[in-house]
Amino acid sequence: MGTIHAVCTSTVKHQKKETVDKALLQAGIGMVGDAHAGSERQVSLLALEGIQRMQEKMPELVPGDFAENLTTTGLPLELLKVGTKLRIGPDIRLEITQIGKKCHSKCNIHKTVGYCIMPNEGIFAKVVVGGMVKPGDSVDITGS
Repeated sequence: MGTIHAVCTSTVKHQKKETVDKALLQAGIGMVGDAHAGSERQVSLLALEGIQRMQEKMPELVPGDFAENLTTTGLPLELLKVGTKLRIGPDIRLEITQIGKKCHSKCNIHKTVGYCIMPNEGIFAKVVVGGMVKPGDSVDITGS
């Protein structure tokens, strides 16, 4: 079992996201108000543990800098496969739709450090059952 460490959103694609106290995940849409809502990659997840590895090279990095919606901790994202189902809190249900992504242009992190974790470690999911998500919510793998 893992935990939601941070919830992040932005109205602009290809930009870092700002942390928020909570956000509404809507079934079939994603995070309400986020630039990726309604796209194939409705919600993005990235492990805090990966961000912490990157902080060794760029200490100023924080959740949202990789443009992820949900920063998790204690959840082995690297072991998840497409089709894996997650439960956040008592109600929210996600299904993993994509592992990693193609980086169309080198972000500032890649230019500074020489690589970026989002293209390989980022996980994308569709919202099956929506609800309000906030830091501290539990995240469980419920099936594949």
